[in-house]
Amino acid sequence: MNLRDATFADMQAVQAIYAHHVQNGTGSFEIDIPDLAEMQRRFQEVRSRNLPFLVAELNGRIGGYAYANLYRTREAYRFTCEDSVYIDPDFHKQGLGHALLEALIAQAARNGFKQMVAVIGGSDNAGSIRLHEKHGFVRVGLLPQVGFKFDRWHDSVLMQREL
Repeated sequence: MNLRDATFADMQAVQAIYAHHVQNGTGSFEIDIPDLAEMQRRFQEVRSRNLPFLVAELNGRIGGYAYANLYRTREAYRFTCEDSVYIDPDFHKQGLGHALLEALIAQAARNGFKQMVAVIGGSDNAGSIRLHEKHGFVRVGLLPQVGFKFDRWHDSVLMQREL
């Protein structure tokens, strides 16, 4: 596995991975799949804030990605970031999520962030909750039935760890 900083050229693979999650899961509460131009814009926004955006390559393919973005844009939140981790379904259970989250945490800490928050779509998203727990996140809240997707209501689980 090769972990590295994402590039603009990686956004096509990133967009395809994210499209799968938007279309098939509750890890994202987006309903419409963002196009490539929108994913490129988001990538540039993250990088302009000196925040990490990483990809994991396995067997010559990008199998997953992770990035940190500001938790909130108000100045008082400037030392708190929110993580996002998405894995191509063809690469599940191969350790990419763990490697990406570990590297993301380390890089965000080096960049001066003090807290990392995870906002997990669906209280039934056991894989993401377990991943975050294994990396020191603790559950700090639950927002019941705040997202409506696939004709039903979903919770948001809030998790946090100190960096």
